[in-house]
Amino acid sequence: MTEFGEILKAIGEFGRFQKWLVLLMCIPNFLTPFHMFGQVFIVRDVPHYCNTSWIRALSPNLTTKQELNLTLPRKPDGSFEDCSMYTPVQEDIESIRKYGLNATEKCQDGWVYPSQPKPTLLTEFNLVCDRKNLNDISQSIYMGGLLAGALVFGPLSDRIGSRWMILLTLLLMGSFGVGAGFAPNFYIYVALRFIVGAAFAGISISMAALSSEWVGASYRAVAQIITHCCNALGQMALAGLAYAIRDWRLYQIVGSAPVFALFFYIWVLPNSARWLLTKGKIKEAQKVLQKAASINKRTVPEELLNQLAPEKKVKSGNILDIFKMPHLRKMTLIMAWVWFADSFVYYGVSLHVGNFGLDIYMTQLVFGAVEIPSRASCIFLLQWLGRKKCQAAWLLLGGIVCLLIPAIPKDFPVIVTVLAVIGKSALAASFSTSYVFSSEVFPTVVRQTSLGLCSMSARVAGILSPLVGLLDMYHPAIPMVLFGSTALIAGILCFFLPETRNKDLQDNTAKSSSKQGSMKAVNTSFKNGPVEQKEDGQTVESVKSTHL
Repeated sequence: MTEFGEILKAIGEFGRFQKWLVLLMCIPNFLTPFHMFGQVFIVRDVPHYCNTSWIRALSPNLTTKQELNLTLPRKPDGSFEDCSMYTPVQEDIESIRKYGLNATEKCQDGWVYPSQPKPTLLTEFNLVCDRKNLNDISQSIYMGGLLAGALVFGPLSDRIGSRWMILLTLLLMGSFGVGAGFAPNFYIYVALRFIVGAAFAGISISMAALSSEWVGASYRAVAQIITHCCNALGQMALAGLAYAIRDWRLYQIVGSAPVFALFFYIWVLPNSARWLLTKGKIKEAQKVLQKAASINKRTVPEELLNQLAPEKKVKSGNILDIFKMPHLRKMTLIMAWVWFADSFVYYGVSLHVGNFGLDIYMTQLVFGAVEIPSRASCIFLLQWLGRKKCQAAWLLLGGIVCLLIPAIPKDFPVIVTVLAVIGKSALAASFSTSYVFSSEVFPTVVRQTSLGLCSMSARVAGILSPLVGLLDMYHPAIPMVLFGSTALIAGILCFFLPETRNKDLQDNTAKSSSKQGSMKAVNTSFKNGPVEQKEDGQTVESVKSTHL
């Protein structure tokens, strides 16, 4: 019997069909940064002070300068306090001018933002002073949505297929993203963003699985990384969009609405032929394979398609299947930590783009631009050095850079920014490598469930990442030391993973033979359907993977 990789060679491993599929995957990847990093721009810190209009009841003719001088205490540098005011009194204005006010308290009647002409999330919902932490908390809740999406949509995608999952999650991301622009209060906004985050996780998992299952072994890295480069282009476009649209509600709508233009996916997005085979849907698999061959201007022999046969005992993989087998358990735990490190460090740097002392829009543009060469280089490096070495190298580089940043004096912000850019580009490349590596290292029957687990680990890191910055109150070096050490540990663990370069995807959960150089040697020894094996003198029936 022929392996699935052989029929991919017959229809074309990376022909016009696969290129169109990659292009379709690029469009959502271009749009997702508007949701992932957009809040950095709509919650920018702006000058503010307490609303002290109470004094105008005593003297309505006061100028703004007079009002502030009478009602606001000053900092040591002479500027007005942001979060405190003098306690209102019932005395006449002349007494206040003569003797002044002494007692202070927190802002009671809101804040005034003198230099902000357009409404932002910060100014509309007063995310300042005691409410300032709500920004970081809301980012963690959004990451919590990604965690929930990974937990729910990963296994669900294994059941209903990548195609329908992508369509469903695109609809959710667009609908609730636009809805967030009409949120009447901050808490509803956060709840809607949670759902957007869950949808984003489902899109990421399903697109990674669909693109990897339709291309040949030597083209998987190309397919995945091209879509990731489009994500970097989206980050660059984000800088321009955020610069042009300062009204947060309009930004939310404009950044989310383009997803609805992808409604045509319902007619052009294919199902995974591999997934159809694992579900025993032979006729549908034959149909989609013939369509792919036709688009690639290839002809698949009828007798080859007729060899497709469903498994007699087929069921979706689940989490228990992954942890029953030692080799799968080890790979899953290591890859989960790798994804955790990727997310922990990547978002730890990305979400603090405004803390480097340079123009936030220019910094975001640079952050997006440097990811393109770092991600694109993976196309060649993954084929040259292999998946395992590249994954380890990117993580080790990112970890070392993070450990160097605290050692640089604050008087050299440019050096700190350069190191941050290097670290972010290294972790971006590591993220791309993780998607390729994970898609190849797990069997088809549990691939999307495994990717869901890895994505779930990454989302836990995403939840923690915005909150780690709060630890700098104890020592400013703590956050970067945590980021750096996490990446270093992940880089070392990568050396315990198998190499998957130029190997066909494995369909079942059996351990591949270490003596054979590829999965092909393992899979060709299998037969379709139940196979009888002798174990301790007894006949045991087992189910092997589906092949052509």
